[in-house]
Order: sequence, then structure tokens, then C-alpha cells
Amino acid sequence: MATKLLLTFAICRLIITVGLTLDPTELLSLGVDGQLSVDPTDVETASLDFGLLTRAEPLAVLHPSSAQDIAQFVKAAYGSNHGFTVSARGHGHSINGQAQTTNGVVIQMSGSKGGSGLASGRKPPQPRVWARERYVEVWGGELWIDVLRSTLEYGLAPKSWTDYLYLSVGGTLSNAGISGQAFNHGPQISNVYELDVVTGKGELLTCSEEQNSVLFHAVLGGLGQFGIITRARISLEPAPQRVRWIRVLYSNFSAFTRDQEYLISLHAQPASQKFDYVEGFVIVDEGLINNWRSSFFSPRNPVKISSLGANGGVLYCLEITKNYHESTADTIDQEVESLVKKLNFIQTSVFTTDLLYVDFLDRVHKAELKLRSKGLWEVPHPWLNLFVPKSKIADFDKGVFKGILGNKTSGPILIYPMNKNKWDHRSSVVTPDEDVFYLVALLRSALDNGEETQSLEYLANQNRQILRFCDDAGINVKQYLPHYTTQEEWMDHFGNNWDRFYKMKMEFDPRHILATGQQIFTPTFPSYSNMASW
Repeated sequence: MATKLLLTFAICRLIITVGLTLDPTELLSLGVDGQLSVDPTDVETASLDFGLLTRAEPLAVLHPSSAQDIAQFVKAAYGSNHGFTVSARGHGHSINGQAQTTNGVVIQMSGSKGGSGLASGRKPPQPRVWARERYVEVWGGELWIDVLRSTLEYGLAPKSWTDYLYLSVGGTLSNAGISGQAFNHGPQISNVYELDVVTGKGELLTCSEEQNSVLFHAVLGGLGQFGIITRARISLEPAPQRVRWIRVLYSNFSAFTRDQEYLISLHAQPASQKFDYVEGFVIVDEGLINNWRSSFFSPRNPVKISSLGANGGVLYCLEITKNYHESTADTIDQEVESLVKKLNFIQTSVFTTDLLYVDFLDRVHKAELKLRSKGLWEVPHPWLNLFVPKSKIADFDKGVFKGILGNKTSGPILIYPMNKNKWDHRSSVVTPDEDVFYLVALLRSALDNGEETQSLEYLANQNRQILRFCDDAGINVKQYLPHYTTQEEWMDHFGNNWDRFYKMKMEFDPRHILATGQQIFTPTFPSYSNMASW
């Protein structure tokens, strides 16, 4: 009874607020009975994200149990008298409120309550592995950690990952999904065979290279602007059993990037003649190298920057892995040695460990648990992720790593190159116009501990300084997980691709009701400006 009352209240709120042209009994018949929530806990969760930089309270939260639930609900939003917005939310790992909305409904894709005693009793579909064909079909809200667990039962695994696995499939595919495997396999969006997508008109469409191909490529990396991913068919490969994980240090930036670029140039070589993962990070203070991100290094033998001849007080760590099976363990040493001997790192700085494949992929979750135990996880995260052209990475090092950052970072700084030819130019992602470009990810946490250099204001201002420096120095960076507040900035971000992006928006979401938290388009409702004050 209580559920019915809450549901009726949620529907009435939508009708009163946005002029929904359905009466409550019609909305109840849409197949979302018992799953539209105005529970304060649900609303509060949907109001926030990992960034903790912005808060936006939705009118209600929909917990779908199927793609049809989403399609019928979006169709109702699209056809309503004045309209209301719809934002899909996965695990809530956005930084700047990209999955939030103040004038509509958040669709909670991950952790659905479909089976929690509500009227329908249904849940979203579980991952289904096709072992012979080597692909898995998953719900858009499925977390990558659960995709991994499902596929490992068949001795298979996806090819391309993110560093953190507690992210939703639909969320990463709406951006790109990158980690150290991207130089070889491309981003996650380059490893998808087929999607089911609910457009901004409420149409549920299957799309692939052969079917609805324009929508397929638009949605991949499309920031949620053209549709909500409800199903993805993802390419798989045989899963290795173990990983040889190696870190080596550099004091010379040119040597560091030269070696990284050499390693990713081997992508076309046989597996025995290349590493499976290439990343790196920047160390500008001694505290960071021995902290949680770098717990790889022995606490009994902490690394000292000053003892390694760091140029300008900065060290660079190359992080590489080699996958193997226990049956081939006798050859792994030789394969690693033949690759490592060609690198120009500090010879006394080799750190190696062996671990299970699943433990390597899930490595950041262990760090999360440590941070949570210290109250350092649920803090503001003013992250800045940039794609930097290879031709300008040395200028970036001099101006940012050895300049703006000083000797404090407040979090990890990742840096690693990728091959542009592994990215499909038909997707919506924007990357620098060079054959090789770098991800530079400043993954900082703001702490209220009295240290000015760790405050949110200081770090946010430093991010602005970095972007200003890039503009002034002619470094044509592109933001990954982009955040802009005006359409002019978005037009500059997309450059020559803006006209195509706008055209696809008008085709697949003509009322601009999807993913308004990205702040790319304003909904076309007549009363949208009035709704903002409700």
C-alpha cells in the first residue's frame, strides 16, 4: 500500500510539474508499476555523484527492470505536454553532474530494485556468454566487475578495460572506456558488436555496423545525447590466468615517453613480442610514490625521489604487464627480458610482482576499500582528464608537471599514449588529430584538512590554470569525460564534428530531453526556464 501511495505521489508530481499528458492510471499501465520512486534515499543518491562537486535533485527515480520500461517511460516524457528530462545513471561515477537532472527523472540503471518486493518482481537480464562466438550480452547498467566474473566462468574476458571496474557498461561506452590495453585493442567502444538503445523519442532500436549504423556510432562515446544503452554485445578473448606486473622509474621525460611510444608501436606484433598493458604516472612529491596508488612499492624500502636524480623534482613511472598462463610460465621471464632490455629506465628501479589476472584488473577496488576505511573516498574529486597530442607532450611536461603543479599533487597523475588508428573515427569521441596522443589524468582529491594545496578551491583553480596554459601554449588538448558549461565551448570541443553531432541530436533526441547534465543542449520545452525554479 505504501509503495502504491509513493508511486501515485511521484506520478502526480510529474503531472503537476511538467504537464504530463497521461493520467496516473495510464502511467501505471506503462509497465513501470512499482518502480517509480520518490523515496528520499533514492532521490538523494541520484542527486550526487563521485565528483561531489554539484548537486541536482530529480523529481523522481525510475528503477527499470527491462529495456521496455525505459522505452515506454522515455516515450511518455517525449510526448508529454511540456516535457521533462530523463537522465540515465549507472554507478554514479561522474565528476561534474553529467548524469543528474533537476527537472525530470533519473533512470537508475545499476543496482535495479526490480526484484525487491515491488509489484513487477522482475530484474534486468543477467549477462549471457556465447562462448563459441566469443561475446557476452549484458544489461546497460551491469558493472564491469560483474561482466568479468560472468565471462571468467567460461575462461573468457573482454579485451579492453577501465582501471576501475565498478563502472556501468552503458556509462563507459557513452564516453570511450580506456586503460592500458587501449594501445592494443582500442578503447572499450572499439570492442562492441551490437547495442540496444532507447532514443530520445522512446524508440527501442537494435544497432550495429550493419543495422542502424548511424545510431550505433553516434551512441558510442556520445555522452548519452542520442540514447540510453540498454544492452551491449561485447567482444571476448581467452582470459589469461596470471599477470607479470612491472614498474620502472625514469628521471628523464624524453626517455620515458620514447619508451612508452616504442612499446605501443608493437601493437601489431605477436603476443609474445609485446606487453599487454602500457600505462604510466607522474611523481612530483615523495609522499605520492609510497602512498595507496603506489603501494606496489615495498613500504620497507620506500623510494626516495632525491636519491634517483629526478630532473626538476619529478619522476616518471612506466607501468607494464605481461599476461600468461601457468602452462607457459617457463617462457614469461624470457619474453619480459627481451622487451625490458630495450628500455632506458633507471636500472636500480625495477619493481616486479606476479598476481592473478582478476586481481590485477580489480586492483583499484582494493585501494578504494583502504580509502573508504580512512574516510578519504567520499570527498570532492576535481578530476581533469586530457588527451594531449604527442607533438606537445614535452611542452605539457615542462609547463604543468615541472611548472604549475609545484611539488604537490593531491592524487595520482596518469600519463600514457594510445594509437589513434585503434579508435573508430565514426564514433562521437573527440581525440587530437595526431597518430599518437596521450591521456593525462589528474585524479586529485580535495580534503578539508587545513592544507591550502589540498583544498577544492586550490585544485579547481589549478585545473583552470592548466587549461589556460594549454590555450596560451598552443597545445590543442581535448577533454576526456569533458565538462563545459556553454554551447560555444562544446562547439569548440567538437570542432569540425559539431555539425554532425548537432544533426544526430535533432534526429534521435529532437526535444533534447536526454542527459541534460552534460550541459550541451537546452531542452526545447516551452516552460523549461520556469520549471527550473520548481
